[in-house]
Amino acid sequence: MRYLIFFILFASTLFSLHIEMSQKSVANGKTALLEFEKKDGILYEKLILDKKEYKVYEHPLDAKKYYALIPISYYEKPSKKTIKLLYKQDAKEMSKTVALEVKDGFYKKETLKVQQSKVTLSQKDKKRAEKEYVEAMKVYNTSTPKSYITSEFIAPMQSKITSEFGKARIYNDTLKGYHSGTDYRASVGTPIVASNDGVVALVKDRFYSGGSVIIDHGHGIYTCYFHMSKFDVKRGQEVKRGETIGLSGKSGRVTGPHLHFSARVASEQVDPLQLIELLNKNLF
Repeated sequence: MRYLIFFILFASTLFSLHIEMSQKSVANGKTALLEFEKKDGILYEKLILDKKEYKVYEHPLDAKKYYALIPISYYEKPSKKTIKLLYKQDAKEMSKTVALEVKDGFYKKETLKVQQSKVTLSQKDKKRAEKEYVEAMKVYNTSTPKSYITSEFIAPMQSKITSEFGKARIYNDTLKGYHSGTDYRASVGTPIVASNDGVVALVKDRFYSGGSVIIDHGHGIYTCYFHMSKFDVKRGQEVKRGETIGLSGKSGRVTGPHLHFSARVASEQVDPLQLIELLNKNLF
């Protein structure tokens, strides 16, 4: 059974444009999914929300549909939004709108104690972290036209979740943002598997996230695996769902060994487990 489907019918002299929306409202840090029927003479171009543009892609598994993902920033406040769909009908520019409500995710707070050098950075470490951030955002801002997804997403390991996405994080009594992923309990050396098919976009030891692997699943969807102790893949390598990509560790800014699993959609950081559930229930 899919999520609650929101049906909107737009009247037209020639046809009825049918849009399926995964939900009427979505919390900050979560993702919404829209689907469009493929029709002769209709060319879907893009969606616009708050001046940001989002691409419309061919459905990875249903040749009769297109789809689009709308990631909502963690920092977005509760509000009523309007998503504008731009499309062409027989070469004529057209547009329609869809209402979306952003609600509060009510995320909890979490206090952590780490090495002070990981909170108050030296100039050298600061430059390194900034360089790595720019490098990663270059990856996330790349939207591969091809989708590598052919089956449902899976968890990167079967283990207890020790920290959920979205918790406001206080390092050494100083607020330093929020938890951008989901943490799994994992002693050093626990195998980590790819959540789905894709291409490895980055393999690197980084200041904050330690041993890092980022997988491009196509269509602007990325999954990330941090604090690893060993890599079993290389950049540019194609991987399959369930394939071991390396071992867990305690590298980077951590309080102990674990796997930090996160996701990006259209470069926006989103709740990885909600994204996986959304895609699995709506695309398969």
